[in-house]
Amino acid sequence: MTAQLKREIGVFGATLMGLGSIVGTGVFVSIGIAAGISGPSVIIAVAIGAVVATCNAFNSAQLAASHPVSGGTYEYGYKYLNHWLGFIAGWMFLLAKSASAATAALGFAGYLLNAFGINNQIWLVLTALTAVVVLTIVVLTGIRRSNIANIIIVSITLFSLAVFIFVGVPQVILSGGENLTPFFPGDKPIPSLLQAAALMFVAYTGYGRIATLGEEVKEPRRTIPRAIALTMLVTCLLYISISVVTVVVGKEVIDKLSQGNVSLAAPLEVIAKSGLGVPVIPKLIAVGAITAMLGVLLNLILGLSRVLLAMGRRRDVPRIFARLNSGETTPYVAVVVVGVAIAFLVLIGDVKTTWSFSAFNVLIYYAITNFAALQLSPEERLYPKWLGWVGLASCLFLAFWVEQQIWLVGLGLIIVGLIWHSLIHRLITD
Repeated sequence: MTAQLKREIGVFGATLMGLGSIVGTGVFVSIGIAAGISGPSVIIAVAIGAVVATCNAFNSAQLAASHPVSGGTYEYGYKYLNHWLGFIAGWMFLLAKSASAATAALGFAGYLLNAFGINNQIWLVLTALTAVVVLTIVVLTGIRRSNIANIIIVSITLFSLAVFIFVGVPQVILSGGENLTPFFPGDKPIPSLLQAAALMFVAYTGYGRIATLGEEVKEPRRTIPRAIALTMLVTCLLYISISVVTVVVGKEVIDKLSQGNVSLAAPLEVIAKSGLGVPVIPKLIAVGAITAMLGVLLNLILGLSRVLLAMGRRRDVPRIFARLNSGETTPYVAVVVVGVAIAFLVLIGDVKTTWSFSAFNVLIYYAITNFAALQLSPEERLYPKWLGWVGLASCLFLAFWVEQQIWLVGLGLIIVGLIWHSLIHRLITD
């Protein structure tokens, strides 16, 4: 019998795991890039992303509640669809999120060093590597300690964002909406809006981390849907509030935010310095950005290792990745391999293209999630079937608005993965 991980997480802990995965790049990267693409209409893009993500979140919730094992959509694809789609989901997740984790580590290092006035590439890489090593060790100690670390990180991040909103709202009211015009700038406002919505959808997708931890939550059929619903509600309110403050208070820097380099990966810090006029706020936002990136990195190591664990169990990767520690709390081989892979990407020092193809990978991943949810029996289903159809159609529709070169890269990666999958299955059957 395959060893199972212990169930140690409740609704509160699972909700904070979801928030820790979402509140990071979503606030400190995506809103800035999306605002640079669509201007003030980014507020609508945030709402569209929330609607699509909510459909996907509820479909993920009922899948995880019905099939509460580690691996997320990788496992759902296998159980409810076929091994090809299941493998594609796991493959897309590993590729996109490993590079995203390296981005988070480099982002953390950039914010930390900037706080001390240090601008050195060697120190940037060394600091990022240190973060990867430390958080990999934290994850190796088990989910309970990882959960405690996540609660501390998320609390600091949410506090800094709450202060940003509290200080920015009076300026939003005083502006009388002047900075919201033109609301749809540019020659192609609708394509710009849909592109921004695709980016903002990706900014919500950390809720999937709750599903990938399905084997470790208490009473999964009750805990997982509640945790995902709470995570989405808090995130949606947070994103809309911040996008309004960002557009109104920081209109003059929105164009710069679309550049997506490390120094501008936290647009709230840029806006706080130029628009809020309160000296302590930029420092507080910098602290929030640092903790947010740590939270993203911690949760990505957790999620990636659990997907690798599931793939090891099915022998889509060597079975050694499915080994658990003596206490059956951690897939230690998978965690170490994930840590090494992220460290390797950090050493390369340039993962700027990650965000561009992450949108395509994640939309395909969640299209498979919604497709799997459509196969649930009436007894397994928690929500109306139309949620699955809306989620599937919207994911494929938004993926269409991702740039053409991203399609080519994404399709190329899918082909490489399917070749690997075919070879592995041929070796097993032989």
